[in-house]
Order: sequence, then structure tokens, then C-alpha cells
Amino acid sequence: MHMLFRFLALLATARRRPALSLFEPGSLPMRALLTDIDVAGHINNGVYFSLFDLGRFDLMIRAGAWDVMRRNGWSPVVQAETITFRKSVVFNQRFTQETRVAGFDERCIYFEQRIVADGEVYASAHIATRLLSKHGPVPNAEILAALGEQPPADLVLPEWVAEWRARTALPGSRKPAPHHWGRGARDGALRGE
Repeated sequence: MHMLFRFLALLATARRRPALSLFEPGSLPMRALLTDIDVAGHINNGVYFSLFDLGRFDLMIRAGAWDVMRRNGWSPVVQAETITFRKSVVFNQRFTQETRVAGFDERCIYFEQRIVADGEVYASAHIATRLLSKHGPVPNAEILAALGEQPPADLVLPEWVAEWRARTALPGSRKPAPHHWGRGARDGALRGE
């Protein structure tokens, strides 16, 4: 529930910060709240992804993408995410959340997001996202046309991110994805390899 209040506060304040292009990095100042902290005294690993949601919304609002999405009835969804931790953020510590578009493939828009404190990266994540309409996934070309922006020529999805996504992708929602665990189960069985 605390993220709902943070999201509402973000909606009320994001438009007061400087406008950005979708392809500029966004920075969102934050503080570790008591509701973010686990029994180890630092931000819970699961909370980071919720905080990253706020960073993506901040960038989308400041870049005008949020208004375009609402006009078109598009909803953002996460398809995959990965995170690496370096240092712990503790209760009441100030930090910024840095968000940028990392690249595209034929289906997803990828974001790189970081938690930064005292000029150092504490955690780094990559998130594969899509926009959905009532008719299904919205093609990236349609999204970019609606936004009136094209990615910079030097924006290339890192090869390791493309490989990570290909290796971890589950079957589409209209394909079967049976659950089988047990002896002899091998990696990739769910993906039909």
C-alpha cells in the first residue's frame, strides 16, 4: 500500500520537475522509508522493483509518454527483470533512482535502472517492458510514432541483455507452459528446448 501513496505523490510532483525526452536519463530523489526495510535493516530485495516502477513512471510522466499512454488506453507491463546488488540502502538513507531507456528489440522496451547514493551505484537492474492495449501488445514503432520521438542512433541494446532475455523468456500467454519439476528436469524444458 505504501507504493500507492508514493505513486500518488509522484503523480502530483513529477510535472513540476524539468521535462525530459524519453531518451534522457531521469533522476528521482528518494529516502528509504520504514516500510521499505526488512529484518536485516536495509531495503528489502523485493522492494527495489517497486521503487523502480516509480522511476519508470517518473520518466514517462516527465517525457510526456504517460499522457500518450492514457489517451491511447495503453497499460505498461513488465515481462522480465534482473537485478544485481552491491551495497545496502538502510533506513532513512537518501538516494536517487536513475532511470534510462537501454534499448529495444522487436517486442520490448528495455530500461536500465540504478540506485545511487553518495555518487556510488548500490544496485543495478534491467527491465524488459511492453505496452498493452485492449487488442494486445502495442508495437514499438506505433509507440514511438505516437510519442513523436525516435531513439538516438547510438542507442543499441547491450548484447548480454538480449541474450539474457532470450534465455529466460517463457512461452507466450497463448501457448502452453506446463509445470514439470523432478528428477531429470533440465533447464529450458519449459521453453521447449
